[in-house]
Amino acid sequence: MTKHSEITVIETPAIAYFDLEDLYLSDLNPRQDVADDEINLLAQSLVACGLIQNLSGLLDENGKVGIVAGGRRLRALQIAVQEEPSLSNVPVKLAVDAHMAETWANVENAARADLHPADEIRAFGKMFDKSLGVPRIAKVFGVTEKHVYRRLALFNLPNAVLDALKAGEINLSMASAFTISDDEKLSLEVLEQVRGQAISAHQMKNMLKPLAVSGTDRKAVFVGVEDYKAAGGIVGGDLFSDQVTFDNPDILDDVFLSKLTKVANDLRVQQGWKWAEVVEGNHVGYWDIEQGGYERFYPVEGVLSEQQTQRFDVLEDQDDLDADEKAELALLHAIVDGEYTEAQKTVGGIIVNVSHNGQVSVAGRLVKREDKKAAIEAGVLAKSEHRGNNKPKSPYSQKLVDDLKAIQLGARQNAMVNKAEMLLDLLAFQLSGNTGYRRVFEMRFDHPRNQPQTETGFCLDARLTEPSEGLSEDWNSNLAKTFEAFQAKGKKHRNAEIARHLAALLTGGDAAFSAVIDDVSGANIRSVWTPTAENFFKRVNGAYLDALHMSLLDLAADHKDTKSFAKLKKGEKAAYLEKFFGDEEAQKALGLRADQKARIDAWLPDYFG
Repeated sequence: MTKHSEITVIETPAIAYFDLEDLYLSDLNPRQDVADDEINLLAQSLVACGLIQNLSGLLDENGKVGIVAGGRRLRALQIAVQEEPSLSNVPVKLAVDAHMAETWANVENAARADLHPADEIRAFGKMFDKSLGVPRIAKVFGVTEKHVYRRLALFNLPNAVLDALKAGEINLSMASAFTISDDEKLSLEVLEQVRGQAISAHQMKNMLKPLAVSGTDRKAVFVGVEDYKAAGGIVGGDLFSDQVTFDNPDILDDVFLSKLTKVANDLRVQQGWKWAEVVEGNHVGYWDIEQGGYERFYPVEGVLSEQQTQRFDVLEDQDDLDADEKAELALLHAIVDGEYTEAQKTVGGIIVNVSHNGQVSVAGRLVKREDKKAAIEAGVLAKSEHRGNNKPKSPYSQKLVDDLKAIQLGARQNAMVNKAEMLLDLLAFQLSGNTGYRRVFEMRFDHPRNQPQTETGFCLDARLTEPSEGLSEDWNSNLAKTFEAFQAKGKKHRNAEIARHLAALLTGGDAAFSAVIDDVSGANIRSVWTPTAENFFKRVNGAYLDALHMSLLDLAADHKDTKSFAKLKKGEKAAYLEKFFGDEEAQKALGLRADQKARIDAWLPDYFG
């Protein structure tokens, strides 16, 4: 029998070994383009574990093999062989003919699927438990180390969560949200609520830690992680982002108040005030000061000498100032702006709070109601002395000056009485805030309080809460020019200013008339307010919450849901009810009926009658 050196016919598929140099990517292989980083990762896996799955190909007339299935492995082998030479001898499953080869190519690439994330999580976790490090796992599976770390972060989730992920009942984002919870019982309860639901990761986190406070909250920013943890607070967060949560809001509140009180007292001592008080809210408005019976102090302005005045004018008019000149101008400004005197500080104090960005804010330098008499006797509530007031004594008595001013005003009013359009322009102009502290009309525009101190769940029309757009920047220097620009905007703008500001001044009169206004206007409290844990539920007792829960869901006192709710802590009850009112997805997940949802949407505290 003659020995031949080349194979001419292969009746059935067989596996033969070929030198790597005799293999090439066949045109039949549908995966012609593969990312270099993917090939490099696979090459690392081949170096670590060897070739586990054979290549498949078609022998050509030159004795070389065109690879139809395993093109990625072929390209990875060409890299890996440089580090591991034994990989150069490659097993290949040979097709009988081109038809079979093409079939293999299409079937393998069409059927090929990546490992399911749940399977990856468990596989990576098992290997990690066997003391195989992340770099080794990454090489074996041909993935990045970052990918391994992200999967390992989910390995300790309850099996039920990973089973739900594998079954497609939750997605990977939802599964990741479970990493913020250390309470397996709560995690499983939440899992049952969200199976098959389109719940965002944010909603999931709120369900898993309903009482947690975000690290960006003003209280959290002010307190800081270290002080909070030192008080026994637990810090949580999302393993997949830099987000931090403060999981013990009661501890956060206690540390916040304690730290704010200390800061206020330190400021009192440093600045020499008689007293210092704190406000836990993020804003102290005019109404709070008015209702509290306080009166503001203003710094006493200093007087520049003739030489200082000349220098001040020169520096103010100069565009390019060097560092020394800027410092000099700042000192002159400090004299002009004035400072609080020791006499003021002896009878006055400060209110300190933390603003929305977590920074300490002094709401005002104030005198209390009980100290006003002493402040007046000390002369510290009188008008501050201004630069340029050292003029010779006027020949007119104060009573005469008052009469002259009244006559001047009467003449002006007499001339304006028939100027209705201009009066409306002036009214809208003052309402818009363009006149600053100089009022064209003797009217009070301190709006009646229309916003609660707890602002969550409350939202008014922006026109009632936001300043006018496009306020002039030079109103303080050229009022006439500012007024001319205001008029140029037209009557529509003027009327809009009048309407929104008069609406902000509305109180409604007595109860009967208020009811008429509400009926005609269709006023609806729930259109601007939604009860939340912070703004309502935490501020009533547990018995009230129990009764409300029963009423909203039509439950009997002996119903199992009633009993379960009653066993919750007050904070948990408040958080649970908040979901009823403010989270449509949670309402769906809780299976609320249409009539129950309608009752919730219309509910108001009985205080409103």
